[in-house]
Amino acid sequence: SLVVLFGATAGAYGAKLGSDERELILLVWQVVDLQNKKVGTLHKSLVKADNLDLSDQCREVSGLTPEGLGKAEPLDRVLQQFSQLVSSDLKVLGRSSYTLCSDGQLLIRQVLHPETSKKNFLLSDCFYSFYDLRKEFHTCYPSSAAVKDQTIKTMAEYLGLGTDEAEEDFGVWQVKTMVAIIFSMLSEGCNHVFTEPETVKHKYETGPCSKSETVDSETVIRARGLPWQSSDQDIARFFKGLNIAKGGVALCLNSQGRRNGEALVRFVNSEQRDLALERHKHHMGSRYIEVYKATGEEFLKIAGGTSNEVAQFLSKENQVIIRMRGLPFTATQEDVLGFLGPECPVTGGKEGLLFVKYPDGRPTGDAFVLFSCEEYAQNALKKHKEILGKRYIELFRSTAAEVQQVVLNRYMSTPLIPTLPTPIIPVMPPPYTIATGSVRDCVRLRGLPYTAGIDDILEFMGDATGDIKPHGVHMVLNQQGRPSGDAFIQMKSADKAFMVAQKCHKKMMKDRYVEVFQCSGEEMNFVLMGGTLNRSGLSPPPCKLPCLSPPAYAAFQTAAVIPAEAAALYQPQALLPSSRTPQASAAAPPTVTYYPAQAAQLYMNYTAYYPSPPVSPTTVGYIAAPPGAVAAAAAATATHTPILPQPGALVRMQGLPYNTGMKEILSFFQGYQYAPDDYNGLIQLSDQARSVLQAPKEWVCL
Repeated sequence: SLVVLFGATAGAYGAKLGSDERELILLVWQVVDLQNKKVGTLHKSLVKADNLDLSDQCREVSGLTPEGLGKAEPLDRVLQQFSQLVSSDLKVLGRSSYTLCSDGQLLIRQVLHPETSKKNFLLSDCFYSFYDLRKEFHTCYPSSAAVKDQTIKTMAEYLGLGTDEAEEDFGVWQVKTMVAIIFSMLSEGCNHVFTEPETVKHKYETGPCSKSETVDSETVIRARGLPWQSSDQDIARFFKGLNIAKGGVALCLNSQGRRNGEALVRFVNSEQRDLALERHKHHMGSRYIEVYKATGEEFLKIAGGTSNEVAQFLSKENQVIIRMRGLPFTATQEDVLGFLGPECPVTGGKEGLLFVKYPDGRPTGDAFVLFSCEEYAQNALKKHKEILGKRYIELFRSTAAEVQQVVLNRYMSTPLIPTLPTPIIPVMPPPYTIATGSVRDCVRLRGLPYTAGIDDILEFMGDATGDIKPHGVHMVLNQQGRPSGDAFIQMKSADKAFMVAQKCHKKMMKDRYVEVFQCSGEEMNFVLMGGTLNRSGLSPPPCKLPCLSPPAYAAFQTAAVIPAEAAALYQPQALLPSSRTPQASAAAPPTVTYYPAQAAQLYMNYTAYYPSPPVSPTTVGYIAAPPGAVAAAAAATATHTPILPQPGALVRMQGLPYNTGMKEILSFFQGYQYAPDDYNGLIQLSDQARSVLQAPKEWVCL
């Protein structure tokens, strides 16, 4: 037997049912005995929604009013009545089991499952299997319209059923017509058999994904705006009612291995993906989530992996994965198991632990843990920020895709100062500075594609590339370290800048047109240090003092980006001589920076409170300079030979808060002696900056 089911919400109707997150306000159903071609009682039940503000379309089509709905029962009570009345009708008909039959997918997948999930009550098993009348009709009558174009009215017209919608109440006509269509399909001419119902997955299944898999791009979406603590199960709950492929949720991580609020989700087919796109700007808690199309290549880039270690770790299916962060670098498997305790046993003991390490084998402080059930995982999450050794440990829900990203793709595997090849050349203060003054010998590029690089800009400039000053291209990053779409270029003269602005203004780069304006070095400096330049004029940055702590440009997977003033402070230990005397230093050949032509990329970062220094930090290829370059630089730097401190005189700090400034660092070392005079030979400082180092107590917070 079938239970023919029809429903309506307080919002959109028809093909857009459920796309606006409006609540269910009407359910109409009737039991159909397929074998004996009999029907039970037709039932109509109003549902009281939390928000009784009905849309104009709903009022017009249904004829319902907020006053009438205010007297109805809430959804959970209506569903209880539904189960009781269906059971009673089945007994009358002498039947024992049934399957739902609805007009399309929307009522079950896009209305009932999402709404009950948000209201935290469970649907009975009957709502996880149903027949789509439109698909069954098209199977029975292949010459009829396509499934997506079918409606109850078009199916009735195709069969020549003479029914008048105006004679019946809203919902009653729809159910009676659906029953008539079913009986027509059961007639001797068709003898249709209902054999393959649609199914809704009860639970999202986790699992690994191999890069060798073929992923159909028509099955993948990108969800954006997710809460950072959301897990794969939270995302699966957001898409409740739709079937996500096994291991089909991949949380995206940034270059520091932290979640960036995006996820790629793979569905079992394109039909489910299209329904997921209708949930664009639906809410997860108080946040609305944007849903866009994505490609199979993007999904594999995030979720794919081939490591035997990870494959073995993830081979235990249907496990709850917890990520631990902040572990002591000396922590062992026994330490982690002891920290978790007997109340949350790890699946397989030590085999259920996976430590994340850098390529050189050093621990990152992260680990993934498997638990066999939700109860054990919840017990583990209660230990969030408890102490192990001398450090507090953070615990979060995780996913198989996140394990693969962190461990396989090594998004967290780049140390702050990468291991440098030998021989290497230290970064020294460059012999150039950014021009200042009111001479309009610079141009500003606005509206660049976010994927544009230095090579794209040089190609965009065309013949004018030869008129750019050395190291004169400055890419502007936003506060998150990502390209802002702006860049500044220093030209050799104001005339050259004027010609470029005239020639290249609104010229296309990739699929976008780029605006080009002439500006001065002073205006450029203000923007690069955190100010703004717009039609209203020039707004200065909150502080003109350079920030001596180099910002991290983690968004770019390139060589280390270190401001020139602070570069010497970050010399790796390999650069420091084992012993030093004044004579040895004087006799040592000067070291220089060799800039390959294709690697001279300059990136500026402006923030509201921690502006970058006025000299562009440079992406430098750490390679040995040719002997000729060393010889040429020797004469140029004869008057200034940097003096490195004694071995062991420098310390490196890890784990600093991201908003730490020099004031906090100096306060941290309060009571220890440091030699401000050493900075005179180590880096070139302005008088203002030198006074800060020599008198830290008079530091003014930026």
